[in-house]
Formats: sequence, structure tokens, C-alpha cells
Amino acid sequence: MEADTKSVTIRNVQFGHRVTVIEPVNLYECELGDDVFVGPFVEIQRGVRLGARTHVQSHSFLCELVQIGHDCRVAHGVMFINDRFATGGPAGGNRELWEPTRIGNHVSIGSNATILPVRICDHVVIGAGSVVTRPIDEPGIYAGNPARLLRHLEDTPDGLEGSPR
Repeated sequence: MEADTKSVTIRNVQFGHRVTVIEPVNLYECELGDDVFVGPFVEIQRGVRLGARTHVQSHSFLCELVQIGHDCRVAHGVMFINDRFATGGPAGGNRELWEPTRIGNHVSIGSNATILPVRICDHVVIGAGSVVTRPIDEPGIYAGNPARLLRHLEDTPDGLEGSPR
């Protein structure tokens, strides 16, 4: 028997200026802003948008309905999820059951984190291995399963500095 194989690689991608992509990758019908970096073994699906200067490291998966702002870092092995299994199991391709994920600017997501369909504000750090199940509305460092606020971050003219509130 022969397998039904499909190869996508890079198809219908809107590239900004100075984008770097390290193959092999699976990128299709997505938008990558200026100076974006995409590492090997990454899949970025239809409709995903990455802002300028965002880096996505190897083995990460960005599913449909994900938007990431500018100056973000997605570390190795990060998984974005758009299906919460609202009916008790997978949506089975029913896009009406999928939900969007919106990541702000200056967000860093640690290795092997899982991001459910949520909104994350600007200036957030997500710890490695964390599972983000709820929206994040305050700048800070979050970690755990489910991810919890560990420390607030305050925006300063010189960048972000961690400081307890």
C-alpha cells in the first residue's frame, strides 16, 4: 500500500523585510513581519500573524487564530491550542468551536509552554513548561500549571525591570 503524503513546506506566506527561516518548516497562508526569525521544525498555520522582530524557536506549533505582537520570543517546543474540546472531545475540524489567541508586544514564552486560547497583554514573561489557561491582563512573570502571577513587571524607559508591587 502507498501512503497519501502531503508536503506543504512554505506556501502563500506574506514575508516582511529581512525575515529568516531555518528549514525544514511548515509555513502556509500566514504573515511574518519585518525581521522575524523562524527556527527549524516549526509549523505556522493559516491566518497566523507575527509582529516585527518576533522570534519563534525550533519545534514550536502556532495553530490557526494566533496573533503575536512585535518584539516577542517564543522558545523551543511551545504549543498554541485553539480547540478547548468544548463538546467533550476534539472539534473535528469544526472551526466554529475554535477560539483565538492574542499575544501582546514584548512577550517571552518559555520552552515547552502550552498556550490555550487566551489574550496576553504586553510585557509578560511565561515560564518554561507553564500552561496558560486564563487571560493575562497585567505585565508580569507567570509560571506553573495553570500559570499564575509570580511577580509584576513595571515598564521603565530603560526596559523592563522586575519589582514587587
